[in-house]
Amino acid sequence: MSSRLLSVFTVAMALAACTPTDDPSLMVSTEGIQSPAGAQSGEPFLSMDGDGVLMSWLEQSGEGHDLRFARYDGTAWGEARTIAHRSDFFVNWADFPSVRSGPDGVLWAHWLQRGEAGGYDYVVRVTHSDDGGASWAEPWTLHEDDSPTEHGFVSAFVDGDDLGFVWLDGRKNDPERLASMGESAGEMTLRSRTVSPTGTPGQEILLDGRVCDCCQTASAVTDAGAVVVYRNRSDVEIRDIYVTRSVDGEWVEGVSVHDDGWEIAGCPVNGPAIAASGRQVAVAWFTAPDNVARAKVAFSDDGGATFGEPIVVDDGNPAGRVDVMMLPDGSVVVTWVERTGGDGAEVRMRVVDAGAGAGESRSLTTTSSTRPSGFPRIASLGSETFVMAWTDVSGEEPRVRVERVEMAR
Repeated sequence: MSSRLLSVFTVAMALAACTPTDDPSLMVSTEGIQSPAGAQSGEPFLSMDGDGVLMSWLEQSGEGHDLRFARYDGTAWGEARTIAHRSDFFVNWADFPSVRSGPDGVLWAHWLQRGEAGGYDYVVRVTHSDDGGASWAEPWTLHEDDSPTEHGFVSAFVDGDDLGFVWLDGRKNDPERLASMGESAGEMTLRSRTVSPTGTPGQEILLDGRVCDCCQTASAVTDAGAVVVYRNRSDVEIRDIYVTRSVDGEWVEGVSVHDDGWEIAGCPVNGPAIAASGRQVAVAWFTAPDNVARAKVAFSDDGGATFGEPIVVDDGNPAGRVDVMMLPDGSVVVTWVERTGGDGAEVRMRVVDAGAGAGESRSLTTTSSTRPSGFPRIASLGSETFVMAWTDVSGEEPRVRVERVEMAR
């Protein structure tokens, strides 16, 4: 399995984590809960589902992998079900499948599937279930392009009765196209399309013609419309975080969330995260201009049209891999991976308010800063409680772990 994700999940750590912090402004307690994932599992993804949380993951099975999912209702996990079993999943530490709830209670899943050319030739496959995941429709390819190039890093948003998908599309890197044009390197593009509850796809839309090659995208919906954040790529290799919005049914040109000015010749594989409620938007991201690494969050109160000055959340040595969750009062929880020496790291969190700034950082679990540690994910259980999922690679076999985090302020 190419993604051997994170964390040392020891009994001692669990016991320590269950003790409230000594900061009177924020009490945080964590509890390791039984994971529905088995041995040789990884690539967890979390999404909200009403008052519960959906989790998907990949699990080795025979000569291939199972894409599985389960629902946590705040007390216990429901039955773990298999969406698909394949020997040609594209299994990657940073580009992972998902399952989420769409309009009318329809469940949607996507995965990445290798093409015949091998390497980074893979496509996005999509399926849906209208019976809670007991059965799944025939999968289809999200994009019309069939060139042997990369298609992935998918995010999604609800668009009225439809579900909107966003992905990185490498069709401009098609070797035949490049050869015919006398070019040695192409450009990654950002594209989107909506899908009806019955699985009928809409028109493909080009959102940005030149973006960073392999950073995750993130999407949310505000009262003003859908918002997508991604890492851009300028002509002089500035790779800052950009935002584009759907305004009256039309996507506007992307603009920077903040001018970090990070010049880097290759992709850092470290995408942004977004949370939204009403017209409030929070975007968290990693950046490292002049080789100074930072994890930041910035807020918007106009649906993502403009953002305030970013607030630094890291403790001085971040690896990035951020996630963000909106709280009822408009503040947010930001999580990130902080390096602690060697390959050691911790998943840490802060509560951040646009006006009051960042609170104290809190360690949620130990992990690794290596690529196999992957991207910890969080999802709200309502109020000030959330679930975090990651993959523990400290033992002989990788395994997805889950933690319940409760806050009191």
